[in-house]
Amino acid sequence: MSIKSITLGGGCFWCVEAVFDRLQGVQDVVSGYCNGHTPNPSYEAVCTGQTGHVEVVRLRYDSGVISLEEVLQVFFVIHDPTTLNRQGNDEGTQYRSGIYFEDEADRVVIDKVLSDLKTEKAYDSPITTEVLPLKNFTQAEDYHQDYFLNHPNQGYCAYVVAPKVAKFSKTFAARLKP
Repeated sequence: MSIKSITLGGGCFWCVEAVFDRLQGVQDVVSGYCNGHTPNPSYEAVCTGQTGHVEVVRLRYDSGVISLEEVLQVFFVIHDPTTLNRQGNDEGTQYRSGIYFEDEADRVVIDKVLSDLKTEKAYDSPITTEVLPLKNFTQAEDYHQDYFLNHPNQGYCAYVVAPKVAKFSKTFAARLKP
């Protein structure tokens, strides 16, 4: 077993966490904030857009079960990487699309996936996903962890998160955890 990690920003972390919690090979998913300039920001501070942070999930995955390329294939299906600082109705710099790596070798894989998407013309608009080394990661408050799992009937979860999970489950049925 070779455990690796990658941090992804694709809009509200509740949506991204809910998907990756269900993906085979993913050991754990932690919602948090990264790449801002304020140490240990709160959710309220991040929501102002003034801390520079992005809402993210930090995945630990078994690279013997799932590759980084496969993780990124899921990532690019579950969010729109062409909308700058926005996912659906969630708007602000904290909702930007981003891939934050800890291992320089991962940068090669990330660049290849992005190059392939551009070559395939997978999107009608340019991809705005930022790719940067992970900096200043802060775990989100406890109530944000496993939010969809714990609150599936909450309004945002029912109308925004659940459809993303359903799309993921249909598209990647063979990759769902048992």
